[in-house]
Amino acid sequence: MADLKYFNYENYGTYALENFAYNQAVRVGDKIELSGQGGWDPVAIPPTFAADLRSQVDQAFRNIDLALKAAGGKGLSQVYRITSYHPKDCGNAMPTMKENLIKWFPDHKPIWTAVGVENLGLPEMLVEIEAVAYDPQGAAAGRPEDWL
Repeated sequence: MADLKYFNYENYGTYALENFAYNQAVRVGDKIELSGQGGWDPVAIPPTFAADLRSQVDQAFRNIDLALKAAGGKGLSQVYRITSYHPKDCGNAMPTMKENLIKWFPDHKPIWTAVGVENLGLPEMLVEIEAVAYDPQGAAAGRPEDWL
């Protein structure tokens, strides 16, 4: 997969690559695909989490925006697919997920699948969200560091 370009944002993104061996984003043609983004503080090393679901869902959406921009995208406005993972009772997260979908996507509504799971990657996690974004201009133009 040498022709794919992988990206990470600073701090937690670099920490995850070094400690868990995965990247935050990959560019595949005119798409940017993200690994699951949790409600972690993206600056704190090791990662820290708010104790409540609402704060973690809100932060997970901010982390999606951060990861997309690290990959050269414009951010959440380009997202067309969301998959969210919720431990225990998935229904508790739906109102907060809906609020964030309305807030971050005022001009379109991405497709969304919510999945209830037994556990997430870290015990403090109350939500994890994957996203896929369409970025044809970024794919054609490349990132500035690719121009050298």
